[in-house]
Amino acid sequence: MAVYQYEAMNSVGQVVKSEVEANTSEEAVTKIRAMGHFPTKIKERAARKTPQATTVRRGQAKAAQRRRVGHVSGKLLTQFTRQLSTLQDAGLPILRSLRILEQQQKPGMLRIAIRMVADDVEGGSTLSEAMAKYPKAFDNLYTNMVAAGEAGGVLDVVLRRLAEFMESSQRLKRRIIGAMIYPAAVVSFAVLIVMGIMIFIIPKFQKIFTEFGAKLPGVTMALMNMSTWVKGGGWLVIVGFPFGVFLVLKLMRQAQSGRYFVDMLKLKLPILGKILSKTGIARFTRTLGTLLSAGVPILEALTITRETTGNEVFTRALIKVHDGIREGEDFAAPLRQARIVEPMVVNMIDVGEETGELDKMLSRIADNYEEEVQTMVTGMVSMLEPVMVITLGVIVGFIVIAIFMPLPTLIQSMQGR
Repeated sequence: MAVYQYEAMNSVGQVVKSEVEANTSEEAVTKIRAMGHFPTKIKERAARKTPQATTVRRGQAKAAQRRRVGHVSGKLLTQFTRQLSTLQDAGLPILRSLRILEQQQKPGMLRIAIRMVADDVEGGSTLSEAMAKYPKAFDNLYTNMVAAGEAGGVLDVVLRRLAEFMESSQRLKRRIIGAMIYPAAVVSFAVLIVMGIMIFIIPKFQKIFTEFGAKLPGVTMALMNMSTWVKGGGWLVIVGFPFGVFLVLKLMRQAQSGRYFVDMLKLKLPILGKILSKTGIARFTRTLGTLLSAGVPILEALTITRETTGNEVFTRALIKVHDGIREGEDFAAPLRQARIVEPMVVNMIDVGEETGELDKMLSRIADNYEEEVQTMVTGMVSMLEPVMVITLGVIVGFIVIAIFMPLPTLIQSMQGR
């Protein structure tokens, strides 16, 4: 009988590491579950290293030193996950599937990552262990779901669910970015045009008014002063202001308290705060529902989810939920006390717990909130269009009035001469 090393979660959510003797990995999983544990990692202990294995490991080390794996685009990773799920569903061995997908990829970071993962799998690592070595390409959520699929013998199903989760996230992200491109472009061009008028056009009128020595109205003087300020370096302040705000927020997010303050401030913004709040709810419910449907224990699933929320407010709330469940409470009670979601969400989660379909209920919540986010973003963009038109009209009208108000006085003074 072979000896299998494993990591598992016990009934209270603690990590257990040990060994078990079995003829096959399936038999080892059965024995571990009979102990009341949920296996997350399992592999056969190697008896000794062969020269060939040593050569492979040295080659892997050299490859890792030559080029480290960096960030992989979400779109490419989603396609890879969907393709790997299809190959696993067809019954192909994991190593052969990885080699096939490596050949199909264009030269880039993902192709390097797949090659290195395949080399590690060939060297005896499990797929999740190999992927965990490259966190920039495969994050914690990804590797934990793969580990759950391997432990439960349903890797193809888990990969399919993971692909669906990633496709949903990408779809929501594309909708939000696509909706914001138009107003961002209009505002940027409007600012550039107004700055151009202030720098090149207004000074010429100012020179004419100065030559005639006309007494200028207060509106015209205000416009001339603004033009002088913009031309004298104010344009740097206007252009650099967004970058300065971005830099300050980034520096504040270096500290945990700063991250909490910034994220709380975002959620308090009018209109945009509601969109960010609903997006956060959709993200954490989708992530948690996907993990639970893959068979990950709820405590471990909450730990992974809180690390991938992207918002410190939701992270702290999920920590309270995690601690409450560990102390024996249900899911809904600590979530209701955290006050980060609407009562409807808490009630739906409560129903999901009672019916034993919490994962499906979380997915439904995510679907509803993603639709609400799309509707709110579309409505906000529709509202921004007339607001931008009115704002531009006011700016242009102010410039025109300020320039033409001194003209009657100038004409009279010319006729008097």
